[in-house]
Amino acid sequence: MPRARNVPATLKRRKKVLRKAKGFFGNKSRLFRYAKDAVDRGEKFAYRDRRKKKSSMRQLWIVRLNAACRERDMSYSRFMAGLKAANIDLNRKVLSEMAIHDEAAFGALVEKAKEALAQK
Repeated sequence: MPRARNVPATLKRRKKVLRKAKGFFGNKSRLFRYAKDAVDRGEKFAYRDRRKKKSSMRQLWIVRLNAACRERDMSYSRFMAGLKAANIDLNRKVLSEMAIHDEAAFGALVEKAKEALAQK
């Protein structure tokens, strides 16, 4: 009885890995043995960084907000405390966009935060 090797599935699997490794340097884009390791490593980083991107974007929004608040003589933490006291529930992404694109509205929010802190 002849040996069954299932060549089509093997070739399909190897071709899939080599397609993902397209553009890698040297043997990592040409030879399955090395491409497999490079693709596994790349996918591991991609998985990790999809999650890391969320925290780095939040950090960026906070830095932007802090800079915009300091221009108006207030720190970021006091600003956020003031918004909470004034029952203004906007997330950092929206606040950051307001600070960049709509400075008048952001200035009004800073004033409301200052008033809410003064009343407290």
